[in-house]
Amino acid sequence: MLKNIKDYQHIHLIGIGGASMYSIAAMLHNDSLKVTGSDISLSENVQHLRDLGLQIAIGHDINLVKDADLVVYTAAIKDDDEELVYAKNNNIEAVDRAVFLGEYTKNYENLICISGTHGKSTTTSMVASVFLEANLNPTINIGASLKRIKGNYYIGDKKYFILEACEYVDSFLHFHPTSEIILNIDDDHLDYFKNIDNIKKSFYKYGELLPQDGFMVINVDDKNTQDLLNIKRPKITYAIDNKEADYQARNITYTDLGFPNFDVYYKNELIGNFTLGVLGRHNILNALATIALARNYNIDSNIIQKALANFRGVHRRFEYLGKYHKATLIDDFAHHPTEIMATYNSTKNLKYHESWAIFQAHTYSRTVEHLEEFASILAKFDHVIICDIYPARETNIWNVKESDLVDLIKKDNLQVCHIATYEEIAKYLKNNIQDSDLILTIGAGPINKVAEILLKEEK
Repeated sequence: MLKNIKDYQHIHLIGIGGASMYSIAAMLHNDSLKVTGSDISLSENVQHLRDLGLQIAIGHDINLVKDADLVVYTAAIKDDDEELVYAKNNNIEAVDRAVFLGEYTKNYENLICISGTHGKSTTTSMVASVFLEANLNPTINIGASLKRIKGNYYIGDKKYFILEACEYVDSFLHFHPTSEIILNIDDDHLDYFKNIDNIKKSFYKYGELLPQDGFMVINVDDKNTQDLLNIKRPKITYAIDNKEADYQARNITYTDLGFPNFDVYYKNELIGNFTLGVLGRHNILNALATIALARNYNIDSNIIQKALANFRGVHRRFEYLGKYHKATLIDDFAHHPTEIMATYNSTKNLKYHESWAIFQAHTYSRTVEHLEEFASILAKFDHVIICDIYPARETNIWNVKESDLVDLIKKDNLQVCHIATYEEIAKYLKNNIQDSDLILTIGAGPINKVAEILLKEEK
């Protein structure tokens, strides 16, 4: 059982450069605790923490662990990590990041958790933007970078903590939320959950974490959230299609630039008209969740309208990057078939000549599990380039190959090929794109480097 966080003298973070660990390190440093860390590479996050004065090793450094009284590690850290092994062999307390964060957030009056298989980062950022617009000075922890706070975290006061709550390895079950948004439940992270039923059970347990006076905001357009309605906690529902929902979007139109405009009704009473600064029908649902939660915290609808109209998305979520020889470059973090379908649908309101989907599958297990779905959706784009699979935490025990995906796509679209590296893809695009084409880099790995190469040349 962890002590009060402030009772520790020196906390060491393994994998300190990751989005969540990076923000935890900054918050602990702000609390005047001694923080050290290690990571496999020198990233922008690591350099920023070094600039704050934190001592961080690239690779491992047992000397940083020796005088620590707590070691925190991420789910990606293996049991044989030498710093983790040293801590356990020398009776230094070691805990998973989610356990630590759950204990840390107990210091806040309201813990607002945003969860779901898809859309967590965007919706967390929408909620954060609304609370900032309302001058409520929340503390924020997001899995992506939000321009308004110039990063993925913001240190506010102790009344509100807005947290992106990930379900992977049941991480969100370690939190103590006072309110929750559940966006959707889909068959992802099957390397851990094995099947959709286990995922649904995990979300049910997550819903039951709420205190009796807490509340959950649930998307009832999503069929897999239906069981959550049985949880005996106050609930607010939202939807586009389900006419029984408390909050509904009606009269949906799109501006000339493709941005959604819609009326929001609460229990059949019009509360206002909203225009978003981000594309896609899925973002209407994300906005409804934000509106429902914010109004339950008594934030005025006019403030919510302004915040959502000014919200321009987060880093790598259908993010406009610029132009290359009159072709438009957009990057999207989508790495699950449902997300890629949302990306494809978001292109329908854009004007372009032909589309190029540059896709990098993320993890071998996900590639195998969704191979046919990936192929079916990617074939909808005019041209498809498949990059080498990004392994992340895995080795290829499934023996899946990029050619497996290419062969399936060819059944519906012959304009597909496998090109191994970012540099080679950029070269191919230079020789083949035309004016007004749309280039989308898609995936959770560093596939956006293709766009970086093109934009660097454009300068």
